[in-house]
Amino acid sequence: MIPPFVASLRAAVGPDHLLWLPGVNAVVRREDGRVLLHRRSDTGEWSLLSGILEPGESPAAGVVREVCEETGLRVVPQCLAAVTVSPAVRHPNGDLAQYLELLFLCRLAVDGQEAHAADEETLEVGWFAMDALPPVRQSVHERLGLALAGKPEAWFTPAG
Repeated sequence: MIPPFVASLRAAVGPDHLLWLPGVNAVVRREDGRVLLHRRSDTGEWSLLSGILEPGESPAAGVVREVCEETGLRVVPQCLAAVTVSPAVRHPNGDLAQYLELLFLCRLAVDGQEAHAADEETLEVGWFAMDALPPVRQSVHERLGLALAGKPEAWFTPAG
């Protein structure tokens, strides 16, 4: 769903103006090492849980909100695992954007929670072992690697 503030901006500038937006990505890991992915309704692809921060929203609160909206799960951010910049992307609706991506490693707030497709952005959800991921973009593999590496020197990557 397009946040109202982005829809307002789009109405003013149109779809071809590149919008620079802050986004959050969540790598949610269970104790057994499996990670949570969702299949997006806009592209049909498996991906990390993600979204755009609302004006004034803290990144940690935003990642908690996005995971809950998309899967019904309550999570606790454990660390900011990476700060990256996405390439410019043209979304299926035609909008052009680029994202400052704040990647969080998260854990479940309460063990035993069941994930489900909780909004119109999510077709299905699943927990996957790292060696049994569904087909995902290379950028998902890269972000999983950054979040799970445990190497603070790799958490902040230069643009390029």
